[in-house]
Amino acid sequence: MVENVIYPAYFDANCSRGEGRRVPGDLAVEDPTVDEIAKAVQQVGYDVVIERDVAYSRKPWRRRGRVLVKDAEDSSKNDLVQAAAAYVTAIRE
Repeated sequence: MVENVIYPAYFDANCSRGEGRRVPGDLAVEDPTVDEIAKAVQQVGYDVVIERDVAYSRKPWRRRGRVLVKDAEDSSKNDLVQAAAAYVTAIRE
């Protein structure tokens, strides 16, 4: 079983690419939550597990959590993050 790990920083408009943002600025949102990300990944068609008390390695002082994506071997992590970003943006609108 392949698990991809997705952190809120990947979608955060307040983070630069160097700080961990992985999506273009037009798909980034301010302070994304693990719940929004989990919902978006589920919309893409994957099962998820939310871990709430976990920090991203580039910002270990912020425990924003992370989303574990189950059985995602059929798509690349980048494709998964980009697809989820479109859903997170739509959730916010």
